[in-house]
Amino acid sequence: MDLDRKVVNTIRGLCADTVQKANSGHPGLPLGAAPMAYTLWSKVMNSTPKDVNWINRDRFILSGGHGSSLLYSLLHLFNYGVTIDDLKEFRQLDSKTPGHPEYGHTVGVEATTGPLGAGMGMAVGMAMAEKHLSAVFNKEGYPVVDHYTYVLGGDGCFMEGISSEAFSLAGTLKLDKLIVLYDSNNISIEGSTDITFTEDVKMRMEAFGFNVFKVEDGDNLEEILNAINEAKKSVGKPAFIEVKTKIGKGCPAKEGKASAHGEPLGVDNVIELKKNLGLPEDKDFYVDEEVYNHIASEQERANKVYEAWNKMFEEYFVKYPEMKKVWDEYFNVDYKKVLDESSEYWQYDKKANATRNLSGIAMNKIKDLFPNFMGGAADLAPSTKTYLNGAGDFSSDNYAGRNIHYGVRELAMAAIGNGIMLHGGLKTFVSTFFVFSDYVKPMARLSALMKLPLTYVLTHDSIGVGEDGPTHEPVEQLTMLRAMPNFNVFRPCDSTETNIAWYMAMASKETPTALVLSRQNLPDIEGSNKDAMKGGYIIDDSIGEPEIILMASGSEVSLAIEAKKKLGNEKIRVVSMPCMDIFKEQDSDYKEKVLPRKVTKRVAIEAGSGLSWGELVGFDGKYITMDTFGASAPAEILFEKFGFSVDNVINVINELLKLN
Repeated sequence: MDLDRKVVNTIRGLCADTVQKANSGHPGLPLGAAPMAYTLWSKVMNSTPKDVNWINRDRFILSGGHGSSLLYSLLHLFNYGVTIDDLKEFRQLDSKTPGHPEYGHTVGVEATTGPLGAGMGMAVGMAMAEKHLSAVFNKEGYPVVDHYTYVLGGDGCFMEGISSEAFSLAGTLKLDKLIVLYDSNNISIEGSTDITFTEDVKMRMEAFGFNVFKVEDGDNLEEILNAINEAKKSVGKPAFIEVKTKIGKGCPAKEGKASAHGEPLGVDNVIELKKNLGLPEDKDFYVDEEVYNHIASEQERANKVYEAWNKMFEEYFVKYPEMKKVWDEYFNVDYKKVLDESSEYWQYDKKANATRNLSGIAMNKIKDLFPNFMGGAADLAPSTKTYLNGAGDFSSDNYAGRNIHYGVRELAMAAIGNGIMLHGGLKTFVSTFFVFSDYVKPMARLSALMKLPLTYVLTHDSIGVGEDGPTHEPVEQLTMLRAMPNFNVFRPCDSTETNIAWYMAMASKETPTALVLSRQNLPDIEGSNKDAMKGGYIIDDSIGEPEIILMASGSEVSLAIEAKKKLGNEKIRVVSMPCMDIFKEQDSDYKEKVLPRKVTKRVAIEAGSGLSWGELVGFDGKYITMDTFGASAPAEILFEKFGFSVDNVINVINELLKLN
């Protein structure tokens, strides 16, 4: 047996043992895809454990995240810090080897995957980041950003709509440093894919604008290597390689069967597998020293590439010293410090305006302060006010452009945004109407899980959308996003709060932010101030101890103040709550100062579901919120109809004051 084949079989043995010991997991993909993964890692990919954050490393994303034992086995063999003991702790509490790969948890994992197809979208984002940064930094003879992005997934990834969304854009953008490996085994959990999936995936990818290749025998290492090398020659097109594999390869009782997908092979079947592979049947987690030595020798190829790049990188700054400052503006920027020191950023007109417009003004100031700031909308930039003036359009003709046109692809857009952030060097945003955050949510959840400070600009925030009707009027979406851990939702009421929302989004290091913005004009409020950074604050205080507290966000803050003014009751306190998530993180003294416990008469006013307000309102409070869908009519009529009027707020206040 040659050494490469011996390594492949060792990987298969490790994966089978890993799943079997946990008595949980997915052995099918690892057994089938081991040859292509090993070939890629050993013969092609430029990546090294010497510097896991090397900016010019090739990226590898396992989109079929259920096959995580394959990735962990590779990380072990290629010396990324995953030990045999870690493999033995697969799927156990606090181990380095959770059920699906988790970015930031296991060294060498480039993205959190598990939701099928998500890795495909994030890979496109990484490839876009590579194109943009190469356009900014590369000089003749100095390709300092010049790497490939590889992504591996199976039939399920290609069934998911997100992959089609993402690859359609990848083809349009001619991302020729993106290579997609398709683990094509025609088996899903329920059996043969023929019951649901008979399309020609190669033809689909060709239609998207990919160069397509096919490996007939997924166990043939030479055929796999030739296909990858040919794919790397693609110019002006991303590449797609269909690799015909057998799920559960090597296990007689499971090979080619659906039962190989998501359950351990069984002790007896693992023994039979090892017999077939020429591995010791009585040894678990066996790796011959010869295997370690062979991989170490194979790794020298990538190590030499890394060393050569470092030498070139040093020479680059000698020849182009002006680029050192630019590099630092991309890779070593302190967003908070720059914004704190910018007098221009904190100057803005205090007049009535839609917060979507105010956000657009803030974004264009941010664009001038941070050259690595880029992003775009799902075909809605004129409406969401997210176009960066004078920054150019990111396209196959201009990868240096900073405005990304995502098309009507909300889910892929969010995944791509994650991929751009994962790549490093760029600060990005994505945008759509707030009601379509329903399409965005699965990838926003991954943003939160991965601690990526991606910014979501979500406009047309309520029944204020008006005539477009209930299909376009978000009701439950605020509650949905607020329910997500490690995710900040800002709904600002005016220019001050909008600027602060963007400040907090840019300064965030580990938490994504949603900016929920109005279509209609909102008045500037005299009491708004930088206390908004605490998530909630007193915007219009009572004289002395308050008798009642009105709490609101966004467009309803001015409504609360107007109601107080008309009522003429100086015992009313108005609290603006632009970010409930951040307010809840404040210390108890501050929260007590804003919302004293003994003041139990409280009213929440917000043109959305009231579910997220319960903790702040308490049992004795009242809600002026939405518990139905909206309707189609001019905005002012809808606000009146659904109770968002001064008179109704006053009525609710009076009802509450009458209660003992």
